Amino acid sequence: MENFYIEKKIYYHDTDLAGIVYYANYLKYMEEARTEYFSAKGIDFKKLFEEEGIQFLVMRVEIDYKAPARYRDVIRIFTEIESVKFSVIKLFQKITKDNITLAEARSTFVCVGRNLKPISIPEEIQESLTNQKFNS
Repeated sequence: MENFYIEKKIYYHDTDLAGIVYYANYLKYMEEARTEYFSAKGIDFKKLFEEEGIQFLVMRVEIDYKAPARYRDVIRIFTEIESVKFSVIKLFQKITKDNITLAEARSTFVCVGRNLKPISIPEEIQESLTNQKFNS
């Protein structure tokens, strides 16, 4: 797995009454990690949409919960590209705490134009996503 990750501290508002992270919040954490991942690859989604009308929409998310995160934990959310083809990006993400896997997810995104119809992922984005380097 690529070594790209973000860290996140769990706050009380992330949890249920028992202090365990509410299950849907894992999707928010993964969205934050994806955003930072693409940013580290030099991809600015806001600029891409404003200038070219291109956006990436979620087609599918499959998540497996393995262990709970709790109030005040610090978790790591890892993100890596599984594949980039024509108009589709597939990602794998893993959330850990102290090297224990809490959740794993696979997500599929489709690249669309202003009319929300699939289009080919621009070549420079494909190159950036398949390159192992990150911007500093």
